[in-house]
Order: sequence, then structure tokens, then C-alpha cells
Amino acid sequence: MDQERKLLPDATARCTKRWSRRDMLKTGAFVGAAGAIGIPAIVKRVDAAMPTAAMPNVAMNDAKVLNGALFYEHQAIWAYGFAAGKLTSTTVGKAVLAIALANQADHKKHRDTLAAVITQLGGIPTAAQKQYDVSAYLKAGEGALDSDVNIAKLALALETDAAIAYGREIAKLKTPALVTAGASIGATEASHATLIRSAFKALGVDLAVVPASFVSADTRSAWVLKV
Repeated sequence: MDQERKLLPDATARCTKRWSRRDMLKTGAFVGAAGAIGIPAIVKRVDAAMPTAAMPNVAMNDAKVLNGALFYEHQAIWAYGFAAGKLTSTTVGKAVLAIALANQADHKKHRDTLAAVITQLGGIPTAAQKQYDVSAYLKAGEGALDSDVNIAKLALALETDAAIAYGREIAKLKTPALVTAGASIGATEASHATLIRSAFKALGVDLAVVPASFVSADTRSAWVLKV
């Protein structure tokens, strides 16, 4: 953290030359668009391949798995909204906000997609909570709410865990089209983590944007950044 604080005073100048806030916003918008491509079409294929009434256990299983994924989407939407109000109006704060809004937009699309499919399966989509507990992340030093930089670290940890969760949970699905949809969403979560790490790189922090060949529980420590 001390090293990052030393780097941040000159970060604005470097951002202007290497990656302006406008460029960061464009990148965030690109990631948001990439996350949405193909998912509506996948849902249509899911509808065509939906388990029949003769396979109630399959539908029940898949609805339960997708509800677990929906929890992470609700959590991410809440976390970005909660943290947005704590960001400063500095160049760094505005850049982080631009990324946060782009990522949050993806999560809202994922939420709507998952809720629709769960309903099609005969399940009841889990409702969003008024607030979520991120104290475990704060206690582990994987982000904080006291600065723009630390808020970005918290977002990184949450996105990394979302990507890991999708990779783990989609293996439990029994409908092939849903596996495809889950993998598509999981890949977007990983791209969110990559985008946040790219922002740190642009601010002068010496790190690898993609620190490991996989996003998994085994490589998690390489992806998250400590306070």
C-alpha cells in the first residue's frame, strides 16, 4: 500500500499519456458489451432445450445451481452501488467509478438472464438482500472503503471470487445449454478482474494484468491485491 501511495501522486500524468480516464471508460464499455454478446441467444437455445416435465429433478437441480450464481450477481450489484458513493471526485476516483458502472451493468444483465432461466425451470429466483456482508474481505485485507485504490481492490476480490464460483458451479449443471451460458458469464467475471488489474497497471503499479493462466481457488492469491 505504501508503494502504491508513492506512485499515485504521479499517476494522473501517467494516465494522461498512457491511459486516460476516457480510455479507461472505453475499455469498461467494451468489457460490458463483450459480456452481453451471445447471452440472449443462449437463453433462446436454453428455452428450446429446457428439461421436460419428465425430468423434474434436472430442472430442480439446475434452478438451484443458478440461484447460487444469482446470489453473486445480487452481491456484486449491491457492492458496486455501495462503494460508488464512497469514491472521490479525483481522476482516480472517476476512473474507478467508470469501470464500476460498466461492470455493474454486466451484473444486472446477468441477474436478469439468470432470473428468467430460473423461472423457466419452474424455480423461484432468489431475491436481492438489502445489504451484503463483505467484512471477511476487509478483515483479510483484500480491499477497504477508505480510498479509491482500496475500493478497487475490494471489487477485484469480489470479481475474482465470482469467476471462481462460476467455474466451480457450472460443472453441477445438467442442461448443456446452461453450461454454455454459465461459462459465458463466468468468462465475463474474469474479464472484470482483468480490467481492474489493468487500471492498477495504468496507475503505475508494477503487476501482471493476467497473473495466472487460470482463475481458480488455487490461483486466487495471485489475482487479488492486498491493502
